[in-house]
Amino acid sequence: METKNVLVIGGGIAGMTTAFELAEAGLNVHLVEKSGFLGGHAIQYTCKATAECLQCGACSVEKMLKNVIESGNITIHLSTEVETIERSGGYALTLKKSAAYIDPAKCTNCGVCYEKYKGTGIIAQGYSKNNFPLYAICPEKLNNDAAALKSVCPEGAISISDAPSFCQISVDAVIIASGFAPFDARRKGTYGYSRFPNVVNGLDLERIKRQYGYLARPSDGQPAKKIAFIQCVGSRDEQLGNLWCSQVCCPYALRTAASVKHKNPDLDLTVFYMDIQNTGKSFPVFYETCKDNIRFIRSIPVDIFPIENDCLNIRLFDESEGTPAMESFDLVVLSTGIMPNPDNQKLSEQMAASLDTDGFFKHADGLDRTATAAEGVFIAGTAQGPKTIAASMVQAGQAASGVLKYLGVTK
Repeated sequence: METKNVLVIGGGIAGMTTAFELAEAGLNVHLVEKSGFLGGHAIQYTCKATAECLQCGACSVEKMLKNVIESGNITIHLSTEVETIERSGGYALTLKKSAAYIDPAKCTNCGVCYEKYKGTGIIAQGYSKNNFPLYAICPEKLNNDAAALKSVCPEGAISISDAPSFCQISVDAVIIASGFAPFDARRKGTYGYSRFPNVVNGLDLERIKRQYGYLARPSDGQPAKKIAFIQCVGSRDEQLGNLWCSQVCCPYALRTAASVKHKNPDLDLTVFYMDIQNTGKSFPVFYETCKDNIRFIRSIPVDIFPIENDCLNIRLFDESEGTPAMESFDLVVLSTGIMPNPDNQKLSEQMAASLDTDGFFKHADGLDRTATAAEGVFIAGTAQGPKTIAASMVQAGQAASGVLKYLGVTK
């Protein structure tokens, strides 16, 4: 029997999981990722364990990335997008690869290029040791540095072209796992994100933890002692038209808070929330435990004001007094919501797969959340709507099973 070929669009946790499941079933998989690294947003998350595992899923992403990299049945296309697609029995596609890239066959991950251009944004570094190559070129940052950059690499792995490269592939089915875009916190102007250095979002906090090993204030690198987490930033917001719950914000913030409190019991932590979403059978017990060490205020602040020493005043509601109050914090963390990937509209048109009113991909079968109305096109992960890492992996497995059934392949 002829080996079937499948295209997976998106190299986040859902895309990697579907790719690996299909590869294990003996299919040839083309995994297309727009950025220079696999892992999506989830690969940036750090472990949230305290004295026990808090089931944050970060280790699952690392493990799956390693599985994909080592699989012999997966062809990885980094810095690549689908340019054109035609239906002809299966699908005939043209893939477009970015003009500037690093040849993985020659790169040794020595880091010479990264150190040379550190701080310029020209060379990006991956978040996992399992990323290979560990570095990627950002073409939009090159300007007049292209020729000099090429000569920096001792292995000759850097290739600079005036035009992108193209390749043609044919596949029998497609899985869309395009992931999500974090809500742009600048849209909530009264919080001062990007204007006040010590107002950060969740992904910023992960980068800070990786860089410093503790919760440092971006303004001066000093350890933050009093930290506020503000929930539902960009989610469940009628004024923005984002009425959905992003599902991941509550467990993310609480696991982060519990983890840093475990390592530093003197931290003063406050969580501002609408209500805490239950995201699993063990979560209610975990939430009750968090109440012993973390202050919870059932109110979403409206304004943040900078004060001396780059600290931040938050206007809040004093529950005990029933009146507005003002309180200062060293660091404010915005739990930003999950938004549809802006590329969904283009992919929807290319694949003839419909979007819902919010901009996520729509499933065509009430009993199968992975099948679209387009024959041979499936969806997985947050491309279909907000999900946790665990839920994304489960749906990815379901999408892989749907593809195998559609192609008549048995494991």
